[in-house]
Amino acid sequence: MAKRTVVTMPGDGIGKPVLEEALRVLDAVGFEADYVHADIGWEYWINEGNALPDRTIELLEKHRLGLFGAITSKPKDKAAAELAPELRDKGHVYYSPIVGMRQHFNLDVCLRPCRSFKGNPLNFIRQSKDGGFEEPMVDVAIFRQNTEGLYAGVEWTDPPPNVRAALGTHKKFARFADVPGEELAVSTRIFTRNACRRICEEAFKHAKKFGYKSVTVCEKPNVIRETSGMMEFEAAKVAEKYPDIDLWSTNIDAQMMWLTKNPEDYGVIVAGNMFGDIVSDGFAGLVGGLGFANSANVGADCAVFEPTHGSAPKYEKLDPPIVNPIAMILSACMLLDHVDESEKATAIRDAIAKVIADGKTRSYDVMKLRGGPDAISQGAATTTQVTDAVIGNI
Repeated sequence: MAKRTVVTMPGDGIGKPVLEEALRVLDAVGFEADYVHADIGWEYWINEGNALPDRTIELLEKHRLGLFGAITSKPKDKAAAELAPELRDKGHVYYSPIVGMRQHFNLDVCLRPCRSFKGNPLNFIRQSKDGGFEEPMVDVAIFRQNTEGLYAGVEWTDPPPNVRAALGTHKKFARFADVPGEELAVSTRIFTRNACRRICEEAFKHAKKFGYKSVTVCEKPNVIRETSGMMEFEAAKVAEKYPDIDLWSTNIDAQMMWLTKNPEDYGVIVAGNMFGDIVSDGFAGLVGGLGFANSANVGADCAVFEPTHGSAPKYEKLDPPIVNPIAMILSACMLLDHVDESEKATAIRDAIAKVIADGKTRSYDVMKLRGGPDAISQGAATTTQVTDAVIGNI
């Protein structure tokens, strides 16, 4: 098999150490690849006015496969204030680089698996009928439409006259007609039929391939009738081709209640960008939190894999690092699945399961400790020690 080239983008904060640990695991399992570093993140925003430099885009355009650590994002005003003095007032606007990658390469399918590992003290438990406690095993695959919806970036503060005029053609806008422009902000939620159809098709394909019994559309069609309604309509059309898989529908608010009531009932969930983001974080909390939350961003000919945790800058300078690398390692497993190296991915996941079940090597979050330099003195394993334990079980 030809050697692959993977564009590695550590990004900010804890993205740097956890990406290094994931590469160690990939080497240990025998994955043969060349790794090409690419610049991305807050440092490049400050010094260049672009958190996603063109040279990084060019590397991804060439190699079409990326492994990404974490990113720091800040609101518009704070981002502008941190620009290098010579770049201020030059028209630079901060955009999230991961969102930029998704849109540039049309990485429209986001998959976020949330699976319990037996023995994880962070797993969700609930009271049983007899007054005891039970631990339902969660195995949910969330398909999030990744390029549209509220994250498409079509928004204004003080909308220009032509936008206000267009909005004014809708009768519901009448009560905002007299609001001064500087007091009005508008963010649009844009769905397209093709994107809805594609994310639903990918969700049903996954359900069939891995034996899930249901696909749930998680939207809000009773209120957001047009966009959520389009997603529901396309899901129903796709479902006709999969008669053995049940199609369910939940509202996002109700789903957030039900996921802590009966999470084991759900298999594959499909949603738009914002609601997919919300429900995937909710399910991630049931299986250990962001230290176990992994994801894939996949387009027709390009894919980038990343943990869903942030850059956690307060932990960046701790030496040795203490953050949990498992989310990043699991994201690397998704990369292996994508390039048809699933046996290696399974070997890594099995090794992680053994480490967690054994309980001897636990990061501070698994021990339910506060993060900080004293976590190690309280028995928490370092980032490197967790990786060493995983490698030792491959």
